[in-house]
Amino acid sequence: MTTASVAVSKPAEKKFKINIKDFGILFGLIAIMLFLTLNTGTFLTGRNFINLFDQAAIVGLLAAAATLCIISGVFDLSSTATLAVSAIAGVMITQHFGVAAGFIGALLIGAALGTVTGLTVVGTKVNSFIGTLAVSIIYRGLAIVITGGAIVAPFPEQLFAFQTWTWPSLFGLTAGSVLMLAMTAVLGIVLWRTTFGRRIYAVGGNLEAARLSGIRTGTIHVAVYAISGLCSAMAGMILASRAGSAQPAMAIGVELTAIAAVVIGGTSILGGQGAMWRAFAGVMILTVISNGFNLLHWDTTYQQVVTGVLILVAVAADGLFFRKAPR
Repeated sequence: MTTASVAVSKPAEKKFKINIKDFGILFGLIAIMLFLTLNTGTFLTGRNFINLFDQAAIVGLLAAAATLCIISGVFDLSSTATLAVSAIAGVMITQHFGVAAGFIGALLIGAALGTVTGLTVVGTKVNSFIGTLAVSIIYRGLAIVITGGAIVAPFPEQLFAFQTWTWPSLFGLTAGSVLMLAMTAVLGIVLWRTTFGRRIYAVGGNLEAARLSGIRTGTIHVAVYAISGLCSAMAGMILASRAGSAQPAMAIGVELTAIAAVVIGGTSILGGQGAMWRAFAGVMILTVISNGFNLLHWDTTYQQVVTGVLILVAVAADGLFFRKAPR
């Protein structure tokens, strides 16, 4: 074999390995879906697929935002607390100014809270995991102060319009599911095709190198937190729309499910690597597993065990890949 042929074969081999890692998550999702198709009579139906996307809407929005944060090298544990405050504010605004104003107001408040979270983490230079955990506690407390610990709901005559996100929309999907898919696609394009997206990868890959190259790393982190707040507000209004109300304890712990979906999808917890479609695949794996447990009438207690094993395997594989990756 000549030197030239060796030079060609090595990159080809590397490309093959990268493709296997990139698309292994899809193979796993297809395998689970095939298993459920063969073992249930209701999984492969239009009604069930509509339910799957509806179940994935909240986690999907949070996971899309978490993907940007994790790729940039930070975590956001305040997302569901932001969700609760935004939804409560949205309901209160709805009571006084109508449903449309309530939704827009919730989005603005969510983005503002996300920006405050980003400024807090960047300004204090505290570890993002600890910083956002503290902010989460503050926001949950704020939600209790605003509501007095009570449930808030739109007026009876507003309820039908308020539940617009539960209505059937494109291809029979609920409006909330369509919103989740649209935001995932938009943020995926932003991450993949824009200068802002490339800077997110650069900051997460090597913070100091990005700073020395002229990237305002703090601005990037504040921006991804603001986007996370926006997505949290969307998720909050969808959740409030389903329940017809909002309360301080909304979606407690769901932020961890969103992070789990991102990690299972193959996004590196070390930052600098990942893709939006992987996060979506991770969300769908968790959703399909949950759906499968229900369809097969299995004890859902074991669902947590399965999810935990998947997270452990994903993190271990990520660490192994990172250690072996060439510098």
